[in-house]
Amino acid sequence: MAEAVFQPPRRKRRIFESYESPFPVDVDGKDFRIYQAEIINNNVIVRNPEDIEQLYSKGYFGKGILSRSRPVYSISDPLLVTKWQGANINLPVIASKKYQYHVQWAKSILQEQGFDDCSVTKILENYTKPLELPFMKNDGAEQTGDRCNRMGPSTENVELSRHSSTDTENVVSPSHECHNQKEGSKKACLEGDPVYDALAVCGSKEQEPVDLKEIAEVSCQKHSFLVHCGCKVKESTEQRSCETVASKECAPEYVLVQEEEEGSLCPEDNSAGEQENFVKKEKLVCRRNPFRIFEYLQLSLEEAFFLVYALGCLTIYYGEEPLTILKLWKVFSEVKPNFKTTYMAYHYFRSKGWVPKVGLKYGTDLLLYRKGPPFYHASYSVIAELVDDNFEGSLRRPLSWKSLSGLNRTTVNASKELMLCYLIRPSDMTEKEMSTPECMRRIKVQELIVTRWVSSRERSEQDEI
Repeated sequence: MAEAVFQPPRRKRRIFESYESPFPVDVDGKDFRIYQAEIINNNVIVRNPEDIEQLYSKGYFGKGILSRSRPVYSISDPLLVTKWQGANINLPVIASKKYQYHVQWAKSILQEQGFDDCSVTKILENYTKPLELPFMKNDGAEQTGDRCNRMGPSTENVELSRHSSTDTENVVSPSHECHNQKEGSKKACLEGDPVYDALAVCGSKEQEPVDLKEIAEVSCQKHSFLVHCGCKVKESTEQRSCETVASKECAPEYVLVQEEEEGSLCPEDNSAGEQENFVKKEKLVCRRNPFRIFEYLQLSLEEAFFLVYALGCLTIYYGEEPLTILKLWKVFSEVKPNFKTTYMAYHYFRSKGWVPKVGLKYGTDLLLYRKGPPFYHASYSVIAELVDDNFEGSLRRPLSWKSLSGLNRTTVNASKELMLCYLIRPSDMTEKEMSTPECMRRIKVQELIVTRWVSSRERSEQDEI
């Protein structure tokens, strides 16, 4: 090991977003709000699209489960959106093949619930019939979303030609915007639905006997729009009376599917008289999406606890019960045995202005970013260890020279530096004190950067001096 020389963080070549000031928020409390998350299968999940955007943009907390990092997943195909940009639409546009995948996924869920193939086919055929184009009047003006809920299956197709409209206005709403929640709501109304909720455990449960024909014709606004949820058909009247309220929180998702017209091959004009080329005619057909996919923000345990304990801007629920700070400290320690050690390191580096992220892909506990992942590559890979005053104790991750050399080589090849972060606890600190996050007041931190000393490189640098 040798004395480390400061190396500036490696900036990314292309940056596509502007930097926003991180948390904490305005001290006067004008912009302060409490965000909400919930624990599902030992994961901390944020569902509200507004909360997702704020938490990620104000400190890069969490990761979109359907995206590489920033939660920007949209059901629309970007190429198709560009292709049909003159159609003046505000619905997601997807390919016919992608839509068929969603139908197959919905079919498998129905079969798991015990429906026979004939019933499944009838339900899906009725559900996926072409519809009138929602949000649009005959004169082309936009209409409110209530019409989507009242609109039933229709056999009338709405075809949008690429050349029939000269309006270049294009507003395509992503999938998660179709189920905006009211501020302060505890969870999405589709939460736990095995069809719509990607985190719900899909299992066969006994359902109350209901007429399949009624299931196919009645849409349940409370739970889902396809799979039988056990609700009585007679409840549909009461649900329809609350359509206006339900549509704001849980509007059904409609998509525009690009399909080929029957007999769509037509000869293309060829002035040279050469062999004719045939062009396929395509159209957009409005259909209901039988399998909706929502983007969630998944927070690491350290990120979630920091937002609760250090910033006080997040409330975490387990079922219907909000968890206290002490309860979270206990639960997270049981879920992740080394949580206390990694959180202390996370809290320390966050307070120093770094953006820590999970370092699992490089074999470490944390990765440290300057400003955030969109602007710089990670500068350090961190291993956290809890020791006593004499740097003794049972190490959580004992490293041999061989494993340390391999880890350091992996880190250097990724243009990072390996850092050992020692969290020093007093020898007289008891386990009772460690059972509360207030123990961090007595913890000291010491960092050690590991570098490989190369004799030939050192000799050449000395000669230059």
